[in-house]
Amino acid sequence: MRLATFNVENMFERASIMNLSNWKEGEQVLQDFAALTNLIEKPQYTLADKKEMLEIMQKRHKGLITSGNSRHIRLNEIRGKLIKKPKNAPIEIAVDGRDSWIGWFELKREIIKETAIENTARVIREVNGDVFCIIEAENRIAANRFNDSVIPKVGGLKYGHVMLIDGNDDRGIDVGIMTRQPFEIQSIVSHVDDTDAEGQIFSRDCPEYKIITPSKNTLLVLVNHFKSKGFGSQNANDKKRQRQAQRVREIYEERIKAGFEYITIAGDFNDTPKRDPLKPLLGNNSNLLDVMSHPKFVGDGREGTHGNGNKDAKLDYILMSPKLVTRVQNCGIERRGIWGGKNGDLFPHFPEIKTAKDAASDHAALWVELNL
Repeated sequence: MRLATFNVENMFERASIMNLSNWKEGEQVLQDFAALTNLIEKPQYTLADKKEMLEIMQKRHKGLITSGNSRHIRLNEIRGKLIKKPKNAPIEIAVDGRDSWIGWFELKREIIKETAIENTARVIREVNGDVFCIIEAENRIAANRFNDSVIPKVGGLKYGHVMLIDGNDDRGIDVGIMTRQPFEIQSIVSHVDDTDAEGQIFSRDCPEYKIITPSKNTLLVLVNHFKSKGFGSQNANDKKRQRQAQRVREIYEERIKAGFEYITIAGDFNDTPKRDPLKPLLGNNSNLLDVMSHPKFVGDGREGTHGNGNKDAKLDYILMSPKLVTRVQNCGIERRGIWGGKNGDLFPHFPEIKTAKDAASDHAALWVELNL
């Protein structure tokens, strides 16, 4: 059987800020969105709260004031009005707390270019995994549509099972799984509500999928997408990622004690192997092995999985328990969905990729063949 993981970077739609060429601009929007969302959830709005809301909207998102729509953020007012615009007086926040109105802010989304969507399917077609972990898929409906219409359109084989549990990220970047018909999903465990002393642990989720192979072996797949480096302080992001890695390690050890032998932890960990945040999974006291460190791994000389494949861009992983390592037959990387370098000529890509916007993703896919 073949197991794979791929950050598809959404299949049909994604938050418009995720497609900006300048991340700093997107970072400011995310900060404003988080601030507005946190402010409106307060039971009582102080004068300082109301002032901060208006300052954010008037300085950088004026459309929220005039029409409820800025370039990247939308204000949904369902019952009651957040904003009051008197004719001969300054604009003001019209309500005094969360119970005074029903509404919310949301990030606006945009359709991904059709060619890019099809190239995402081409990566999946070429990797041809029997069990395929998908990262940054917007929801199960989108994943099903992609499986039913786009994969067959590029000559790929549909999957018999597509499963995705909505996670904790309100931008619609969830993790899920697709399996071929003989590989049955026997059970699912979600960890969206896992907490520690600091609060909620997972930025998305760490779903556990118990897969039964045609040979009646049991494979436990933990799909992950750890906290990114792009928003907030590096120290806070590192701490969050380490908490996530530690919790995954705890789940892994619990399952080993429960008798599971074949376990994989796959996905986008948003960090490199030797940094502290990933030590719970990749440190000296861990018995997990990454597929790219296996002697049978066939690569292209590039150590990274994201962007140009540089060493500091190793973000994607398939980690395997010791018993699963003994079942490895072949493993490799699929990089043809990426636009490499400024002109796209750093390494081979699909001929259908003519510009950077046509790329399937900024991430390569990883795969491993297992005798299970």
